[in-house]
Amino acid sequence: MLDQDLVADVLRTARVRGGSFAELFVEEKSSTSIRLDDGKVEELSTGLSRGAGVRVAHGTSYGYAYSNRLDRESLLQVAEAASLALRQGEAGTVADLRRSEAAPVNPVTQPAAGLPAAEKVAWLRELDDAARAFSPEVVQVVGMYSDSSQRVLIATSDGRWVEETRPRIRLVAQVVAAREGTIQTGFHGPAACRGVEFVADHPPRVTAEVAARRAVTMLDSVPAPAGEMTVVLAPGMGGVLFHEAVGHPLEADAVDKEASVYRGRIGDLCCSPLVDGVDDASIPNGWGSFTFDDEGTPSGRTSLFVGGVLHGLLYDRLRAEKDGVVATGNGRRMSYAHPPVPRMTNTYILNGTSAADDVLRSTDKGVYVTSLGGGQVNPATGDFVFGCSEAFLIEKGEVKAPVRGANLIGRAIETMSAIDAVADDFDTWEGVCGKDGQSAPVGSGSPTLRIKAITVGGTGG
Repeated sequence: MLDQDLVADVLRTARVRGGSFAELFVEEKSSTSIRLDDGKVEELSTGLSRGAGVRVAHGTSYGYAYSNRLDRESLLQVAEAASLALRQGEAGTVADLRRSEAAPVNPVTQPAAGLPAAEKVAWLRELDDAARAFSPEVVQVVGMYSDSSQRVLIATSDGRWVEETRPRIRLVAQVVAAREGTIQTGFHGPAACRGVEFVADHPPRVTAEVAARRAVTMLDSVPAPAGEMTVVLAPGMGGVLFHEAVGHPLEADAVDKEASVYRGRIGDLCCSPLVDGVDDASIPNGWGSFTFDDEGTPSGRTSLFVGGVLHGLLYDRLRAEKDGVVATGNGRRMSYAHPPVPRMTNTYILNGTSAADDVLRSTDKGVYVTSLGGGQVNPATGDFVFGCSEAFLIEKGEVKAPVRGANLIGRAIETMSAIDAVADDFDTWEGVCGKDGQSAPVGSGSPTLRIKAITVGGTGG
């Protein structure tokens, strides 16, 4: 994307005051976004952005500057600006830049950029028709489609040179159903790092029907019960809980700031012995996957829990060097205008040995959660709260009436230790995670699992 000699000059300029290393991140991103609202195309936009950011590190501190211009003068100015964050010191060296090669994690059969916009709009019209055909109680449908292709170059003063292209595609259905003054919504939004072959595996009709079913089903909902009870999480939903309640406290910057409930707990039993948890950016075409992270570290699988024992943290380069460990490939950034921070990628609870039907049948009373909404966590204490978008009562092993207004409230270690069943029907859920003003695509996943006791907030008896 840039001439190697120019890149070396930028890195030398960045290290004119020293520092432990300098880094150049170059990005070019093309994207398409379409929104269909009640059968009308309300938005159809395409975009192309490019720019570069330069970071000069000193321990876990750094200077960062960026520009949306890639000419020599602009890049050298950015490098000089980043270097000013350091006190005057002896200029640092720049090693010979050597390209790192690896098989792409996200192979594409048919790039989305090559497909006419009219065909993408047709998918949304199919989605709209399918949602409305599902039930006469469907009163509003919003369909959204997006794709992007991000090319990156990462070069560092210690000789790293990485180039990668990252494709993304997503199809979203938001459905509103109404009956006699009662209004409920349903959402479904599969996504992947793939080309348009993704649509064959996630047809617009199926995406629409999942969202419509959720909206219509919740019209029959009753107020959720309140109190401590057993909760069964459907496939994928345990991964969402794991991401929010456990993953964020395991990010190395939270641990470094002494703001993590898991600080100093490596080797301790912090989950149920039934739980094996990982973060893995090397999963082919996963929503949070890449070949190299945004610091040029190869992606891979990080074991977080084995048999409930805490095994590892999620490291970027700065915190890994401070702790004297190998970076785990979790340095991520929103764009060239942002410095990298430790972030999750695809964070999963792996399959257990129970059958999903047996988990439900052996639950005498509780709540079955099939879709989680927004959630938040305090990493320092592990306290979390989640809203449930779709949930049902469990009575004598059978799934009964849908419930509304349910919230899951708990603490990470206590809740994860209360898991007493993990099934073998793993599934994923794709989302966008916010942290430090940056958003990043993340995958979550789990099989059906049961928490024997957790506080459910609701208004029912």
